[in-house]
Amino acid sequence: MIKFKKPLTAISIAASLAVVLGIAAVSSAAEIVRTGEGRNFYNNIMIPAGAETLYLSGSGAQEQADGTWGDMEQQTIDTFGRFQETLEAQGWSLEDIVQVRAFAVSGADGELDFAGFNAGYQQFFGSEKNAMKPVRSFVEIAGLVVPGWLIEIEIRAARVPD
Repeated sequence: MIKFKKPLTAISIAASLAVVLGIAAVSSAAEIVRTGEGRNFYNNIMIPAGAETLYLSGSGAQEQADGTWGDMEQQTIDTFGRFQETLEAQGWSLEDIVQVRAFAVSGADGELDFAGFNAGYQQFFGSEKNAMKPVRSFVEIAGLVVPGWLIEIEIRAARVPD
């Protein structure tokens, strides 16, 4: 049981409520918070309530004119370039990307080219083009649906409306 030294009045209750609501108002005017910065990504990104989100998935490279798909770096550049076009067409930007999930397979030589993925990825994140970096997962899998793809990527974008 709580005992008060003074009886509560409507004014003291209203004042207390105003303080609590004022604090809540300050907290609700939040922004996307990124912490745990690594070289190529953040470990944590907190997206506040009320943020808009956009998901793009199942994207990979475009077949080149000569019938090839390119190496891991080229496929990564192609895929993020297409994401950038899609985002910008809808009024979003690369800076709004908060999560990247990449599924990759080994090349014809049997080796997974993680360095090639990073080289392509770094052209879009943590660079002069875009200082922001999303959280990221990179998963090696046995195969992809499209023959010739070495990488399939999905992204999540978020932004706080003005």
